[in-house]
This record gives sequence, C-alpha cells and structure tokens, in this order.
Amino acid sequence: MEIASVRQEPDRNDEQVGRVSRCLTGYLRCMSDTTAGGMTATNLQKAAAAVGAVFLLVGILGFVPGITAHYGDMTFAGHQSGAQLLGIFGVSVLHNVVHLLFGLAGLALARTWSWARVFLIGGGAIYLVLWLYGLLVDQNGSANFVPVDDADNWLHLVLGLGMVAVGLALGRDPRHDPRTLQ
Repeated sequence: MEIASVRQEPDRNDEQVGRVSRCLTGYLRCMSDTTAGGMTATNLQKAAAAVGAVFLLVGILGFVPGITAHYGDMTFAGHQSGAQLLGIFGVSVLHNVVHLLFGLAGLALARTWSWARVFLIGGGAIYLVLWLYGLLVDQNGSANFVPVDDADNWLHLVLGLGMVAVGLALGRDPRHDPRTLQ
C-alpha cells in the first residue's frame, strides 16, 4: 500500500505577514525585504535613503537653537523669518516641516527600486522648480513664503541637479527596471 505524500505550499499571505513582521525589526532590513527576489537594497535605494535621511536631519536641525542662527526670529512662513540654518540658509517653521516631510517620503520611497527612482528624479525636479521660483520671486515680497534667498537658490540648484543625476545614473540598471523584469 502506497501512502501519498502531501507537500504543503506556503500560503502567500503567510509570506506577506512574515515580511511585515521583519520590517518592524529595522528599516534597512525592511528595505532589503521589499526588493525583487529577496535581494539586498540596490545602490539607487541606498542613495534615496541617504538623501531622505539628510533632509530629515536638516529638518530637525532647523529647529535647534545655535545650529539655527537667530532662532528667536523664526516665523511660521514668509520672508520675514530671520532664522538661518548654519547662519547661511533662511528657514521658517514651514521650511523645516517641508524638509522633515520630504525626508520621511525619501525614506519610505527608498524601500523599492522604482519608488526610489521616482523620489530622486521627481524630487530633484521639484527642487529645480523651487530654484526657478527663487530666481523669479521678489525675495522681500509676500510671494516669498518659503522663504528663499541667494544661498537657498544655489543649494536648490545643486540639490535638484544632483538628485536627478543620481536617479538617472543609478536608475539605468536594467536588472532592476520593472519594464525588463519577466
């Protein structure tokens, strides 16, 4: 008499639950668990995470007296804010909150290759638009609600070009391009 062996295939939902529980143990572990085929995080994802972490740090530092000069002169928004991050870059509460949100978005989007690419290229494009805005707006006018000044404009240009360049350069790897994965 032959006994049939039954091989139980793992349930797809069990795999997803396991992945979610592993994500709770650490961000980098979660990044590597959400890539195709259980591969580790790609250079594109690492770059997006690094950019996101820097924006998060800048957003936090914008609220630290001493690192932000003239901290007591900070306003919610507008060119009247006298606070300057590192004594160079004009900041406001709104400006700092935007950096915090942009940083959190970068960390969240870095979890997958395609969203990391979107963050770097799209975020870079946003910073290039902000650079153009800074060139066109009257720095002492009410339309300068961010606020931006000459130092911010140069920084936005460098950030925008850098993010787009990194996104395009690292986003060319066909092994991670969803359009070429079978």
